[in-house]
Amino acid sequence: MKLLVDQFLLHLKAQRNFARSTIKAYRFDLSEFLCCAGAHKGEGLKDLDRLLMRGYIAFLSGRKVSRNTLLRKISAVRSFIHYLLESGRIETDPFGLITIPKKEKRLPRFMTEGEIGRLQDHNRPEEVNLREKNYYFSLRDYALFELVYSSGLRRSEAAGLNIGDLDLFSGFARVMGKGSVERLVPVGEKALAAIRDYLATRPKPLAHGLPLFLNHRNTRLTGAGLALIFKKMAKRARFARPMNPHSVRHSFATHMLNNGCDLKSVQEMLGHKNLQTTEIYTHVSLERLKEVYDKAHPRSRK
Repeated sequence: MKLLVDQFLLHLKAQRNFARSTIKAYRFDLSEFLCCAGAHKGEGLKDLDRLLMRGYIAFLSGRKVSRNTLLRKISAVRSFIHYLLESGRIETDPFGLITIPKKEKRLPRFMTEGEIGRLQDHNRPEEVNLREKNYYFSLRDYALFELVYSSGLRRSEAAGLNIGDLDLFSGFARVMGKGSVERLVPVGEKALAAIRDYLATRPKPLAHGLPLFLNHRNTRLTGAGLALIFKKMAKRARFARPMNPHSVRHSFATHMLNNGCDLKSVQEMLGHKNLQTTEIYTHVSLERLKEVYDKAHPRSRK
């Protein structure tokens, strides 16, 4: 069955609408599934039955993983099963009549506009250079933060940018999102100014195909490296709770809605395929909702 899993993963790569990280996660999850199946003596296609699937779900539940992690692992196996059904290798869906747990609906963690201001104040290059005299990357870190907050980018999107993807004159960035889908996102003046300051320190020439953000080895900054930078920035601002690139992205969406941006525009900027994904931010825009209520409801007026 391992050979079939390899063929399935090659099939996903050929479709070109699956992120590399998704395929990597599928490979890990399916390897785990094969180990579980082997322990239950389910190593052939004929053994892919409902009993095996129930046993696998029970195995995952016993490990006390989060519900969303459990669903991700089940989704990988279900996609593999769907591939086997479509290619005619099996005839019946072993997941039939099995109740799958529903996804947890968690409100995204975000920061207030005041907290964003505090992060900016404590991480301005001049402030950092006064306290950390040997820190070379203050301009890069500040430009990175300003860009992610300005445009609501995912960490992989920010790390994947090349110099040529950014138009410093029109104020737009060409971003490669999930599923290799490109989109144009606006970039604010503060972010553009911070990026210009950072690029001024880069060795010339600045070719369009070069990575926008470099690490200490002068190679492309990775998503994991970006997350570490944001963690360090939160520490400088003495944040008690965790802060990561995704919470900055959530903050971007929430603040846009709080200040009157329509949901459809936020969806396009975030690169969400479905409007339902973006609608979660309407639940956290309470500040804007209360303001509108106070202005509109006759009994709320003082």
